[in-house]
Amino acid sequence: MRLPRRIWAADNDLQSLRTLGETWSVGKDVPGVVAPGTLNRHANDRLYPHQSASLGGGWKRGEQNQAIGRSRGGRNTKIHAIADAKGRLVSLKLTDGSAHDCPVAQPLISSGKVAKRLLGDKAYDSAELRLWLRGRGTKCVIPNRSNRKQPFSFSKKAYRERHRVENAFCRLKDFRRIATRYDRLARNFLASIYLVATIVWWIL
Repeated sequence: MRLPRRIWAADNDLQSLRTLGETWSVGKDVPGVVAPGTLNRHANDRLYPHQSASLGGGWKRGEQNQAIGRSRGGRNTKIHAIADAKGRLVSLKLTDGSAHDCPVAQPLISSGKVAKRLLGDKAYDSAELRLWLRGRGTKCVIPNRSNRKQPFSFSKKAYRERHRVENAFCRLKDFRRIATRYDRLARNFLASIYLVATIVWWIL
């Protein structure tokens, strides 16, 4: 038998009855609905305790292997790069946002040719890095940190050219895919950076 257009079946949106006493602690169980002892304190499906990742770990699943870490701005990725005199990126490396710049400097510099001068900000102010660069025949143009007791000398005139690497990062951020990291995997994100760096190299 067909129902009229304006009459709907009353049992379409009915849900199964559950006791409120044991789930929400607002009273006794409703008699006759379920047998005693069949419900735990998480009777509601939405309260299942093992449905998501553990909150105590501080990481989402797989973030450690995808260059994602927590920093002041939240979860993000840090791009370490070396640019030439024209502002073209010649070497790249990805780490999580909480990683320090200095430990990544040596393997990043070793992947390229030996340069006459290396310009960097205060994050690269390390006595070990300076000594290693001197052994390679590279002159450091790195300002001293405020807490350094024995400051090193550097050319302030040459340090003005450090804006070229900042310009290179600005070109990367012109692409929204890189600025907001749409790629979940680190390899895909790095491939997007390589593609943009290649385009910039060809333009400049």
